[in-house]
Amino acid sequence: QVQLVESGGGLVQAGGSLRLSCGASGMIFSINTMGWYRQAPGKQRELVATITSGGYTNYAGSVKGRFTISRDNAKNTVYMEMNSLKPEDTAIYYCNCNARLSRVDTLRDYWGQGTQVTVSS
Repeated sequence: QVQLVESGGGLVQAGGSLRLSCGASGMIFSINTMGWYRQAPGKQRELVATITSGGYTNYAGSVKGRFTISRDNAKNTVYMEMNSLKPEDTAIYYCNCNARLSRVDTLRDYWGQGTQVTVSS
């Protein structure tokens, strides 16, 4: 199993910044993509940003230019710097990774428990 532990959420005023971190631990053979998703009240979970082991990034259009995802492969940790936050960024942010537990294992999705980000106007 893979455990993902997020940190860095909180309450911030519009225009402010937050930095999320997520560390993966467990009997991990390899991690492919890591990323962040979010779910606002009454809405479906949506992709925010992902990053591959090679550093290729992908962002939702709504956060492009404001959020920056990065990764430390040696620490199995993904970060997301969130700037110019808006009230519509308010959501629970979930960390995700695609990982193998062994050389012959299939890639599986793992999720963190989520961290609340609240942006006040």
